[in-house]
Amino acid sequence: MSTYFGFAISDTMFSGDLTLRRRELNIEQVRELVDKGVISGINPSHKGTVNLLKELRLDVEIPKSPPNVQLGPGDELIVMSVRGLPRLTDRHQYTPEELADAEIEYSLWEIDTLE
Repeated sequence: MSTYFGFAISDTMFSGDLTLRRRELNIEQVRELVDKGVISGINPSHKGTVNLLKELRLDVEIPKSPPNVQLGPGDELIVMSVRGLPRLTDRHQYTPEELADAEIEYSLWEIDTLE
């Protein structure tokens, strides 16, 4: 069983028939899981979110390139979701003001075999 940390979840992370469970976490629960050790699934090009992660002092490795995450039964994925940001259509980065107004939520996705 491995625990991953990322900014999003994608169908490409899975193969086969699986059951997913999702529950919300608070920052203290996230810190506990991160302190036990996580595998980074972070896309380093998401600089605004990476900066937020650093401000929160969550010790998650920032890889040089986006890793390919494959989740299987017994694995978990912590998702740090930044909400309330506008959809970017004409630029690739959020302003400091937009990030300051955003809300951060955390969830834990647990993967199991299809029952």
